[in-house]
Amino acid sequence: MAVEEKWKANLEKVAFMKQFPGLLGNWDALAGKAIKAVIPLKGKQGAAVLVCTDGTFTIVPPMAPEPYELGEALALARVLLEPTHQAAYVEYDRLVKQDKDALKSARVDKILGAIHNNLEQIPELKDRLKELVKEWK
Repeated sequence: MAVEEKWKANLEKVAFMKQFPGLLGNWDALAGKAIKAVIPLKGKQGAAVLVCTDGTFTIVPPMAPEPYELGEALALARVLLEPTHQAAYVEYDRLVKQDKDALKSARVDKILGAIHNNLEQIPELKDRLKELVKEWK
């Protein structure tokens, strides 16, 4: 079912983001590193992605970022991180596309299910659908 595929695709994407190469998991890992850039995140007041000169990065605060923060950080810092983590971005792009495709498929299934479940109770629905198909041709 498309809804399950969407759920699985999102879980796979989130799991990959949490293991993204160069992501620092604690403050000690930041010690001795030079910061190349600090890029503010929109999602949470004061949150930012810190990009180090060696291609490592972290999101502050907190050190355990939410998936939406990781996604935004990977997008905003892509120019700085991609040269060091090209293969990871190829995989991330594949997972993002898989997630979007699964969402689209789940939406189609939901719409078709709603139509199917309401055809008997709303007979004019069939005629309206036929009109819509004619409009799109």
